[in-house]
Order: sequence, then structure tokens, then C-alpha cells
Amino acid sequence: MAWFQYIGHLASDTVTKEIRMSAQVDLPDASPTLEPEKAMRTSTTVHRSLTFAALTLVTINCTATNSGTPSSERYDILLRGGTVVDGSGAPRFTADVAIRGERIAAVGRSGLDPTLADKVIDVSGKAVTPGFVDNHAHIQTTIHQYPLAENFTRQGITTIVASLHSGDVPWPLDEYIAALDVAPNVAFFAGHTWARRQVLGMDNRDPSGEELQQMRDLIDQAMQQGAIGLSTGLLYVPANYAKTEEVIELAKVASRYGGIYYTHMRDEGRGLLASVAEAIRIGREAEIPVQIQHHKAMGVAQFGWSANTLAMIDSANASGLDVRHDLYPYTAGSTGSSVIFPPWALAGGQDSLVARVSDPAVRPQVEEGMRDRLVNEWVGDDLNRIQFRTVPSAPEFDGKTLADYAAAQGLPNTVASGIQMGIELQLAGGFSAIYHVMDEGDVQRIMRHPLATFQTDGDPVGYGEGFPHPRSYGAFPRVLARYVRDLGVLTLEEAIHKMTRLSMDRLGQAERGSIAEGMIADLVVFDPETIQDNADYVQPHQFSTGIETMIINGTLVIDGMALTGERPGTVLTRPETN
Repeated sequence: MAWFQYIGHLASDTVTKEIRMSAQVDLPDASPTLEPEKAMRTSTTVHRSLTFAALTLVTINCTATNSGTPSSERYDILLRGGTVVDGSGAPRFTADVAIRGERIAAVGRSGLDPTLADKVIDVSGKAVTPGFVDNHAHIQTTIHQYPLAENFTRQGITTIVASLHSGDVPWPLDEYIAALDVAPNVAFFAGHTWARRQVLGMDNRDPSGEELQQMRDLIDQAMQQGAIGLSTGLLYVPANYAKTEEVIELAKVASRYGGIYYTHMRDEGRGLLASVAEAIRIGREAEIPVQIQHHKAMGVAQFGWSANTLAMIDSANASGLDVRHDLYPYTAGSTGSSVIFPPWALAGGQDSLVARVSDPAVRPQVEEGMRDRLVNEWVGDDLNRIQFRTVPSAPEFDGKTLADYAAAQGLPNTVASGIQMGIELQLAGGFSAIYHVMDEGDVQRIMRHPLATFQTDGDPVGYGEGFPHPRSYGAFPRVLARYVRDLGVLTLEEAIHKMTRLSMDRLGQAERGSIAEGMIADLVVFDPETIQDNADYVQPHQFSTGIETMIINGTLVIDGMALTGERPGTVLTRPETN
């Protein structure tokens, strides 16, 4: 059975041909139950550049650790006797790691003189790795409030990427980042949503030529001020009113600066394959590297489709494009209440929505659109799949489900009740929720792919405040505890490579993400046998445990499992603006 027979609204041959032509990739003629190993072998050339980079790093490491005589210069910090997992994917080895200033001064397999160090930390029996890179988080509005970002740093995260795909970006970007005084490193993107909203507001229409130029100018300004690339949140209004051609034109601006394109795709459910094809098309026509964010297959009918999406990614890379992806290690996502509405119903903002649901001729159309989305992508037939994070109009339901809310109103756990309660809550200010809509098999298949990296998609939060998704506290230790130690989905070396060097390679940061002499000292120390995520869907405010030491830009941020209060973080920019 061909892949497009699994896509409800894309089942015609005409649309399928258009997808093939626009993406210019071979869409797999395979069942969603395709074995993951076969899906990943569709391309043998996709990893050539990465293999070269990895071999280069191994060469650097061998040179740094096996040649020359020990320096007599002093070290600020010496990590002594640890098991080094250097980020390259190469096997672990025992060595001392010395830091001087912000850089790694030496990596000594045969040991370094501890008398030359101002501070010696015994890390024998512990893993010493590069600091972890969170490839997507929502930090822009709360990082000033929580500058130590403790729920991130206790995961081992030393760099956070703010993709800015679905909300307002602080503007001007240069003024915002100049005011940052935070513990982790951060990187920012130019947000398509922000640019479109500045020019078109919440209008559901194409920009005029003049308006498109205004949007180009905004992206250009953000790129000049340090943005890594362009990001889109095409699932959300008003971004999903944009046609592909609009995004291509803005991506071309980022491409001129050597930027990259990060995307929360237009559809991660029934339209998943078409959305991957759209992302690939944007990369091809704008001549820009592509990163598919929080890669997933959403909705029971789409479980297993990751085999097809991974084959599409491999085919694109084999054709000469640069397409990668990331994920968080959970079967539930989190977002706002707007996603259960058909996008057209939200055009024009809240007043327009009120008018539509108050109109007896229009409300049934809104309800039918909600029914379609709820059944096929979000809840199926069970309102318990929507678990509230925050309900401003009814905070007593934080952490409870839409089924609980309906029951409190005397309504049954049905889609009809969900529609009624969804409209009621949206008119009262909306809600944010955890949506339990993914399959464990897809999570593991995506994770195993050699180009997959990790993210939290989380927020800096105050301990005990609100009801966050557990990923804000536990995503990275969960990979190391559940998927490395307990299930063996990845080796420790593979996981660390994804969390560090592979992620920094995507961001163009050649001096970070590896343990070798001369590299910037972003490092973490932990015991692979005990590191653990503790946050869950019932008690999300639980710090991960196991990160014993953290060094960011040569400065201790965690020492003996305690935060030092230091804020050495810097803003990472494109290589030509570093």
C-alpha cells in the first residue's frame, strides 16, 4: 500500500504528485510498519560530512591526549580520573581533564599533575562529557526571572536554543540579548511568527509585495543582530496562514547569512508526510539547512509513520540537502488550546472567534472542525488524553484532565463534551495542556536515527509554580536513564554524541561540544548508573538527580551537586558573527 493512502486529505494522485514535485525527494512506497533499520538504510551517503567531522574530532583528540609533554602552566580546575565520553561517538576512555580560563587546557590519558591545579575534583568512576545542548526551549519570557535555569542545568544542559517559533521574540534582539545575565549559554532565532504578526497581525491572508518586503527586513535585522537562523511555528496561528512560498522567501534571507531553518511543522498528524515534504522543499528552494523540531507522529491512526518520515529525510540528504531533526523522549507533547480549533476560526483574534461561535450559522462549522481535529489528532475518543497544565479561568483544574472538567459540569467523557468545554474555556482565556498523543515505538525509532538530537521544548520554571510538562525537568536524564541504561536503545557514546557534538555541529559551533585541548570548557560530570529523571505527569516539579559537576565557559555552575550561583552563560551566534 502506498504511503499516501494513509493520509486522509492527501489521498488523491494529483496532490501526491505535487508533494513529490515540490519536495523533489523520493517518498517511500512502504508500510508504516517498516522495520526501523530498513528505514534508516535508505541512504548511504547522508552521513559522509558527519563522518568526516567525527574523524577530524577523533584525530584532534588523539593529538591532544597522546602527544607532547605536560605543560608546567597552572590549571584553574582539574577533573581527575574520569571516564571521558568526548562527544565524537568514539569509545570512552579514562583521562584527566584540565581547564584554564574558558578552555580545556589538557586531556591526559596518562594523568596530569594535580599540584598544578588550583582546584582538583576527583571524578573517578564518573562520566565526563561535553555539556548538553537543548535544541529547542521556550526561554525568552522567563529566563530573566530564573537566570540560573535550575530545571535545565540540573539536567546537564549547558546551552539552550530558543527557537522562538510560536510566540513573540523580544525586540530588538540585540538589546534583549545584551541584557542577559544567565547561567547557561543561549542561542536565538528570527521568528517567522513574530515578523508576520508585526506586519499582518492575525489576518488570514497573503502579504502584499510591500508587506513581504517588510517581513524580509525584520528577518534581515534579526540575522544581523545575532540570530542563528529562521524558525517557524506553522502549526499555530497566525503562522499557519502563511503559504510555503512566503516561508521560502524569508528563509532565503536567513540563508544569505549562513543561517539554518528550524521548523515546528504545519501538521504532525494526518498531514505529517506532506509537512515533511514542505520542510524539505523550503530547504531546497531557499538553499538552507533544515531542522525538523520535536519530530513525532501524532494521533493513533498515524502511529508508525516515523518509518516513512525518516526515509524521506534520508532521501533528501542523499540528494544533497542537509535535513536533520530532534525530539523529546516522551509520548506526550504540550501546547495551548488553540490547536483544537480549525485555524480559520481563530483568524482576526478573540473577538472574531466570539462572533463565529455566537453565530448559529457558523458555530456548527467550528464544531465540526474541532471534532475532526480532536478525533483524528488529539484525543481520539478519550478526553483524558488532554491534561491541563494551566487553566487561568479555573486554576483548580491544573494537572487534571478535560474529562475531569467535563465531569464537574455534569457532562460525559465524549468528544461532544470536549467541543463544548473547549469553546467555553477558549472564550474564558484558553488553557495550556499536556496532550498524550504519541507512540513509544515512534519515539524509539526517531531517537535511533543517526541525525536525531534532543530537546526539552520546556521552560525555565519556578519550583512548584504551575503544572509543567515533566520534560522541563527531566528530558536529558530520561534519555540517559531510560533509553541508554534501562532499555539499551542507544549506547552512552551515541547518546552523548547526539546531545553534544552533533548538536553543536548543527549550530556551527566548532569550538564547543567536544572534549579536546583548546575546546571551550562546557562540561558535565555524572554517574551513568545513577543519573535519573524524577519528574512525571503527576508530580512534574522534581529536579533530575545525578549531575555532580557542571562547568560552563570554564566556570563552575554546579559543584558537588550544588549550584554555585555563577552566571557565565554567553549568547552563541553564527560562526561569522562569533
